[in-house]
Amino acid sequence: MAVKQTAGRDTLGEFAPKFAQLNDDVLFGEVWSREAALSLRDRSLVTVVALMSQGLVDSSFQYHLAAARQNGITRQEIAEILTHAAFYAGWPKAWAAFRLAKEVWAEDGAEDGKAQHQREMVFPIGAPNDGFARYFVGRSYLQPLSTGQVGVCNVTFEPGCRNNWHIQRARQGGGQVLLCVAGRGWYQEWGQAARELHPGDVVNIPAGVKHWHGAAADSWFSHLALEVPGEDCSNEWLEAVPDEVYGKLR
Repeated sequence: MAVKQTAGRDTLGEFAPKFAQLNDDVLFGEVWSREAALSLRDRSLVTVVALMSQGLVDSSFQYHLAAARQNGITRQEIAEILTHAAFYAGWPKAWAAFRLAKEVWAEDGAEDGKAQHQREMVFPIGAPNDGFARYFVGRSYLQPLSTGQVGVCNVTFEPGCRNNWHIQRARQGGGQVLLCVAGRGWYQEWGQAARELHPGDVVNIPAGVKHWHGAAADSWFSHLALEVPGEDCSNEWLEAVPDEVYGKLR
């Protein structure tokens, strides 16, 4: 997506027309618009760190913070970015940067965790998963996305929520595929160590494998659940994952 900028001409169009033209047409019109090389989100991240490292926490820095938020950098991410950069750019510069960042992301801080999680993914969270609540520890949400060729649902877990151990049964074929889309979670097969899950991770679960999955204790988590076609498919729900076992996951 091309970035259209007129601030140069609006502010310096008469005083320094060439500078204004380079600012609007080259810096933003060409450099910022080269998404084939870096996304707008990546360019915002680089720009914010570069300006902070020089101590340039003025109105232009606030503009780039606002652009970073618009380009998808979350409140949690900007806090981590500035904290990391502080060790290289300088602690006082980070303090100055945080003062402006708090203003830019102020309304995000007023959102509850569910609203913030929804902002991080394109699929809707859906309705409370009351029909299967007895098979979950904590609260989950379900949004069917496809019931045609392959059943696909977006399943969302509140922090600490996980489903019981269960097994997808099938006489032939069957099983499940999980496509992680937002937040942080866990997947574990019986007798195996738990695997931490992040957006972009894919979990293939053959029929007959005892397993569970859910959110990390401190994070919402969503995955798409794809039901693999098979014959005589069913789901066998088993015991819950106890708190003392789940609580040891880090």
